Amino acid sequence: MAKAVREMERARDEKKLGKPGQSWTVQAWLEHWVENIAKPYVSENSYDGYEVDVRVHLVPGLGAHKLDRLEPEHLERFYRKTQEAGSAAGTAHHAHRTIRVALGEAVRRGHIPTNVAEIAKAPRIEEEDIEPYTIEEVQSLLVEAAKLRNSARWVVALALGLRQGEALGLHWEDVDLDAGYVRIRKNRLRPKYAHGCGDDPCGRKAGYCPQRQQTRREHKSTKSRAGRRTVGLPDPLIKLLRQHQEEQERERAEAGSDWEGKGYVFASPTGGPLSPNTDYHVWKRLLREAGVRDGRLRDARRTAAAVLLLLGVPDVVVDAIMGWEPGGAARMRARYMHVTGRPMLRKVAQQVGGALWEPSGAD
Repeated sequence: MAKAVREMERARDEKKLGKPGQSWTVQAWLEHWVENIAKPYVSENSYDGYEVDVRVHLVPGLGAHKLDRLEPEHLERFYRKTQEAGSAAGTAHHAHRTIRVALGEAVRRGHIPTNVAEIAKAPRIEEEDIEPYTIEEVQSLLVEAAKLRNSARWVVALALGLRQGEALGLHWEDVDLDAGYVRIRKNRLRPKYAHGCGDDPCGRKAGYCPQRQQTRREHKSTKSRAGRRTVGLPDPLIKLLRQHQEEQERERAEAGSDWEGKGYVFASPTGGPLSPNTDYHVWKRLLREAGVRDGRLRDARRTAAAVLLLLGVPDVVVDAIMGWEPGGAARMRARYMHVTGRPMLRKVAQQVGGALWEPSGAD
């Protein structure tokens, strides 16, 4: 008896004494955490990522373990099996970040003494090389973009580096064409739907239900200080946005009473918000029609950043325009060095050549 008491006292002193009460499994805790703790306090996009990690990866792989018996090796074995089954290292890494947050909350509430996800080795992911589009490629894209409805949308992406949510969430009240600037304050959210067919099921997915109901707000305010920013507009882009505004006014007149009038800069023919999924497919079509190599939407943003750095714009201004967080801005700029550093390296090489091989002046 005395030995048992001493062991409990030692566990207490080492903060390894479990909290009395419910004995959680990993599955029970993760499902409780994601729905009742995370969901009310994180953004919709963050919740979606957590929910997919929990439902698709973590519960099937680790759910049967007792929460207080989970070991770092269990996590490392799970990451390895996930990758052996064909998932990318990034998928396992994302699941690692999710369970680290979930276990951190369990520690804070006294359900477990240690966050084993902070001990486990996370899957290594290699940072992809940044290969922005060349000036010639950008010019080809702009020529093709001019043929599209909402053509200024793609000029904004390539010239200002706005993220997709920032561009699609842009409202006219945030644009001052006379002063020549735009304020980034809102993000377009991916739509989420529920069935509206009631007692007569349509048999389709909720997003394709003829009576579907939107269950998520259209946009949210930009939370981070770095994300809330003001960006200057080049004169050619001001001209394009004025033309775009005139075209949208014509659409408003044609739509009549069907016009939604929500104030979006880039809107549907009836003034409603654009779908991020549709926007993505328009980008892919634009790349094909311009004869430009395939790429993601973020490559347009990366191109804008590379142009700023190549122009020698001061780092603090680049960070402000791109909306990079102070803690990660230096790391982001460093990832562009293989692109922006080439002209600098060539200049230095020429200077070295001049110093070592060019004849010096007579004494």
